[in-house]
Amino acid sequence: MNQDYIIADAWSIIEEGFDKERVKSSESLFSIGNGAMGQRANFEENYSGPTFQGSYIGGVYYPDKTRVGWWKNGYPEYFAKVINAPSWIGIQVFINDEELDLNSCSAVDNYKRELNMKEGWHRRSFEATMPNKMKVAVRATRFLSMALDEVGAIKYEVTPLSGDAKVKFIPYLDSGITNEDTNWDDKFWNTTEVLSEGSQAFIKAHTMKTHFDTCTFMECSLEYDGNKVDQKPEERTEEKWVGHTYTQETAQGKTTVLYKFGGYTVSRNHKPGELVDAAKSVLRQATTAGFEAMLKQQAEAWASIWEMSDITIEGDVKAQQGIRFNIFHLNQTYTGKDSRLNIGPKGFTGEKYGGSTYWDTEAYGLPFYMSTKDQLVARKLLKYRYNHLEKAIENAKKLGFNNGAALYPMVTMNGEECHNEWEITFEEIHRNGAIAYAIYNYYRYTGDYSYIPEMGLEVLIGIARFWHQRASFSEHKQKYVILGVTGPNEYENNVNNNWYTNYIAKWCINYTLEQLQKVKDGYSEDYERITGKTKLSQAETEKWKKVADQMYFPYSEEKGIYLQQDGFLDKELITVADLDKKQRPINQKWSWDRILRSPYIKQADVLQGFYFFEDHFTEEELEKHFDFYEPFTVHESSLSPCVHSIQAAKLDRMEQAYAFYLRTSRLDLDDYNKEVEEGLHITSMAGTWMSIVEGFGGMRIRNDKLSFNPRIPKQWKSYSFKINFRDRILKVHISKEKTVLTLDAKEEMSLRLNGQKVVLQPGTATEV
Repeated sequence: MNQDYIIADAWSIIEEGFDKERVKSSESLFSIGNGAMGQRANFEENYSGPTFQGSYIGGVYYPDKTRVGWWKNGYPEYFAKVINAPSWIGIQVFINDEELDLNSCSAVDNYKRELNMKEGWHRRSFEATMPNKMKVAVRATRFLSMALDEVGAIKYEVTPLSGDAKVKFIPYLDSGITNEDTNWDDKFWNTTEVLSEGSQAFIKAHTMKTHFDTCTFMECSLEYDGNKVDQKPEERTEEKWVGHTYTQETAQGKTTVLYKFGGYTVSRNHKPGELVDAAKSVLRQATTAGFEAMLKQQAEAWASIWEMSDITIEGDVKAQQGIRFNIFHLNQTYTGKDSRLNIGPKGFTGEKYGGSTYWDTEAYGLPFYMSTKDQLVARKLLKYRYNHLEKAIENAKKLGFNNGAALYPMVTMNGEECHNEWEITFEEIHRNGAIAYAIYNYYRYTGDYSYIPEMGLEVLIGIARFWHQRASFSEHKQKYVILGVTGPNEYENNVNNNWYTNYIAKWCINYTLEQLQKVKDGYSEDYERITGKTKLSQAETEKWKKVADQMYFPYSEEKGIYLQQDGFLDKELITVADLDKKQRPINQKWSWDRILRSPYIKQADVLQGFYFFEDHFTEEELEKHFDFYEPFTVHESSLSPCVHSIQAAKLDRMEQAYAFYLRTSRLDLDDYNKEVEEGLHITSMAGTWMSIVEGFGGMRIRNDKLSFNPRIPKQWKSYSFKINFRDRILKVHISKEKTVLTLDAKEEMSLRLNGQKVVLQPGTATEV
C-alpha cells in the first residue's frame, strides 16, 4: 500500500481535504465513463497545477509511428493509441473578474470529492478563498449518460460567502489538446470547423491518418436562485476553441448555476457530413429532459446494472468498497452494446498501453461479462477476434509463418499488431492460447456451441497452424521445443521452453482437433465450408498431433515441479521476503538487465497454467508449485494477485487468499504499485471479481454443471453474488453458518455444493 486517503464507504469513493500532491491520482480514481466515451476526473474550472488531462472516445485512435533506437525487421510500424479527444468539460469561472484556480487560492476548505458508484455520478464541493479575498462555495456534479451514450452533463454551482459577487462562467470546447503519451509529438487532430449558434457550440475535427471524424458539442443554460436566467451568451471563437460567456450578479448566500451538456458524435456511428445534426439531436433529447431528470435516469440505469453484477460483503467495508469499485469501472468501460469495441487495460482512465486490446480480455475479462450480462455480450467479445482473423494471419505472415497460421496481436485496435517492444511483439506468443481458451471457456459456461462451427473453428485452425510452425524438433531432447519466448512473467525475456507457453500450445492443438471432429460429426455443412476455405487436410492435422504428443516440458526431478523455463534453477534463488523493501517495486528501482537475471516473477506464469487447467493437476501438485513459485513473485503486474487469491482459496489458505484479494481489489485505491496517476487497471478488475466468485465462492463447471465449494474469510460475516448461467439467474449467499442458493428460472436446476448434489426449484431459496 502506498496511499491511504480514500475514505472507506460501501457505495462511494470519497476524498476529503484538498492536497495538490493527490490531484493526478484522484483524476484516475474518480474517472467516469459509459462504454462509448470516458474521461479522467479533471476539474471543470482551470487548474494551473500538475494535472493529467484526458477525455477519450471508444474506438477512436491514432497510429503513433514506432520509435526505437535500432529498427529490426518485423517491428510493427506504429503503436495504436486511444488519444486524448477534444475537451467539452471546461468552464472558466471568474469571481469579480478574478479566475477561480485551486492552485492559486489562499485557502481551500471543506473540500470533498465523491464518486457515487450506486448512481453513476461524480461530485466535488469546496469553499475557496481567492487572492482577491472573496470566499465562494462551489459544487460541481458530472456524469456521462448510460442511456444517451453520446452525451454527458455538468451542474456547476457557485455561492458567494463573503459578500455579493459578479459570477462569470465561460463554458468552452477545446480541440487544441495533446497526449501525455506520444512518440514523436505528432499532431493527432486536425480541427476543420468551429461553430457557435446561440447557446450551442460545435467543433468538427478528425484524427490524422485514421481520419475518424468527430463533432464535439455543448449547450449551456444559466440559473439563479432556483430560477432560469434567459441570457444570450457572449460568443468567442478561435481556431481550435469556442467559448460562451454568462455573467450573473449574485448576492451573498445565493447560488448561480451553470448547466452544461456536452459530448461527441463520431463517424463510426454517423455519416461524416451529419455529425452536427446528430449532435443537435442528442442535445435536444438531453435538454428537453433536463439535468435532474437525466440524473434520475442515470441512477435507474445503474440500478439495473447493479441488480445483476453487484457483490455484497458484510462486515468489511474496505473489501466491499474495493469490489464495487472494480465492478463499477468494468461496467463504465465496456457495456457490450458495440461489438467493434473491446476492453483496454486502462479503459478510459489514462493513455498507458494505448487503450488497446490485450490478451487480458480473453483471460480475465470474459468470465465477468459471461456471468453478469446476457451471453450475447460475451459472444461479441469472441466475434471481435473472429472479425480480426485475417489480420492475425497477416501478423503471422510478417514474421515468416504461412499456410494460414494466425498470430493474434499482443496489442491491437483493428486486428493488426501495434506493440513496439520486440520482446512483447515477437515473443509473448502465449496470447494466442488465451484466444483459444476463451472459445473453450465460453462454450463450457454458456452451453452455446454455435459460435464454434459459425466462427470459432476457423480461429482455432489458424492458432493450431501457428503452434505447429512455431515449435521445432530438438534432436537432443527428441521432443518439440518452443524457443525464444516471453511467458506471462515479463521479467523473463527470450527464454526457451516457457512451461506455460508450451503447455497451452499443446492444449490448443488438441482442443482444435477435438472441435474438428465434433463439427465434422454434427455440423457437416460447416465442416465442409471451413475445411474447404482453409484447405485443411488430414495429413496436416496429423502433423499437428505429432507436435502436441511430443511437446517438451522443463521439469525438475529433484524438486518435483515444472520449471518456468529452461535454466530457471540456475538463478540465485533469493525469495521476495529476503529482498530489501527499499528495492521495490523492482521495475522502478532496478535496471532491466538486473531484473532479467533475477528469479523474480512479475505475475503468475506456471501458476497461470495451473489456474486455466486445474483439472489437469492434483491439488497436491498445485500446492507444491504454489509453495515454490509464490515466494519469488513480486506481483508487480496487476494481473497477478487475483490468480494467487483463487489458488490460495482452493488450498484453503484463507489468510493468504484474503490478503491477495485486498491487494487486487484495492490495487488502485491504495496504489500498491505507485502508478495510479497513469490510470486504472481495468482488466485486472475482472480478475478481482473472479477472486470472489471462483476463489472464495469456489465456482467451477464440472461435467456441464455448476459446482461450488464456498469458503469465507474470517473478516467477513457474509458475502453474495449473482451469476447468469445459461439464461438462469442464480444468487449465492454465503455466511459462516450456511450457503443459501436462490434460482430465478423457469425450470429446476441441479448443481453440486461441497461435492453434494443439490436440486434448486425456481423462486425458492435453498439452504445448505
